[in-house]
Amino acid sequence: MSQIRDLALAPSGKQKIAWVDSFMPILNLLEQELYPRQPFANKRLSLSIHLEAKTARLVMAMHKLGAEIQVTGSNPLSTQDDVAAALVASGIPVFAWYDATEEEYFTHLRGALSHNPHLVLDDGADLAYLLHTELQAMASTVIGGTEETTTGVQRLRALQQEGKLRYPVIAVNDAQCKYLFDNRYGTGQSAWDGINRTTNLIVAGKTVVVAGYGWVGRGVAMRAAGQGARVIVTEVDPIKAIEARMDGYQVMPMDKAAPLGDIFVTCTGCKDVIVGRHFATMPDGAILCNAGHFDVEINLPDLAALAVEQKERRRNITGYRLADGRWLNLLAAGRLVNLASGDGHPAEIMDLSFALQLLAAVHLVEQEGKLARQVYLLPDELDRRVAELKLQSWGTAVDKLTPEQEEYIRSWQL
Repeated sequence: MSQIRDLALAPSGKQKIAWVDSFMPILNLLEQELYPRQPFANKRLSLSIHLEAKTARLVMAMHKLGAEIQVTGSNPLSTQDDVAAALVASGIPVFAWYDATEEEYFTHLRGALSHNPHLVLDDGADLAYLLHTELQAMASTVIGGTEETTTGVQRLRALQQEGKLRYPVIAVNDAQCKYLFDNRYGTGQSAWDGINRTTNLIVAGKTVVVAGYGWVGRGVAMRAAGQGARVIVTEVDPIKAIEARMDGYQVMPMDKAAPLGDIFVTCTGCKDVIVGRHFATMPDGAILCNAGHFDVEINLPDLAALAVEQKERRRNITGYRLADGRWLNLLAAGRLVNLASGDGHPAEIMDLSFALQLLAAVHLVEQEGKLARQVYLLPDELDRRVAELKLQSWGTAVDKLTPEQEEYIRSWQL
């Protein structure tokens, strides 16, 4: 039933899962707490998310809590074949392998949906896309979904605005314990993990151009500066541009930044952030990479059209030689550099995000039939619960308001 590369890779995948499990205390605590209730008993769950060890730990937790799960990846270059094999060896069907073609990728998405799910956990809304297009009949069984990414939430809200959303969705991405830590600290570190290990070049002294100053861009810029880079930020939002300037970075349009950058990192969630006219002015040896969900931020057709030669210059680096002899170097085929060229976010960060995913899914089951077809924020009490568990795992305590203080801040009187 599963579609994976090689089941014999399972021992390596199990080793990876065991390692991250040691650093995911929140998920372990929630699994122990929820196990007696079996909240997902008799529920079918389809999951499309970057398929690596931390994801596998979430899948195994939900399986232990009663879910019948089918899994696929959310990016052709982020699936780790040994982790996929480990899940299959544990009795969980998986439809994914590394470097899938577009046709194979969508076949795998359909495979994950083939058991008519009650719950859909998405990373980029690709499962939602199928459930709102060619597989609309399957959507009738879905009681709710969750979405992990900024890009996916944008797609789902667009569906809602058009009155076409077919089931309620919780925007896990918009929970504070997600975007404040996963998007900023997780991507900030893991994007540079991918860049550094792939290029084996120094960052100090270079000029790094960060496109977009949302939470991902903030994290990428912060870590670039921490490695000694000069940082330039490009933005379309004047408020975010002010913030970037006040955080100490230069701010300018991409047209002006293109001739100055040594490393370009796109973090916008939009398309055509870097296009032909920008490639035409970049320095020889410039490095291009993407930290947004889809591979549309760097216009690859424009880059290919300008090139007179393409070749692999190093693993996960495609060189494009332009007519004047300059080389531009694209990492991970323009896909998510932190996953296509690395292992993704640190385990401690994904512990927060996947705890939110777990609690969101439990909430959808508990609210079955009570929610409208719209995109919801995660209830604040669940967000704060995850934060409290994180502090507990660190042995860190915080102050609490007294009843008098609570009354004071709710009152209009002095």
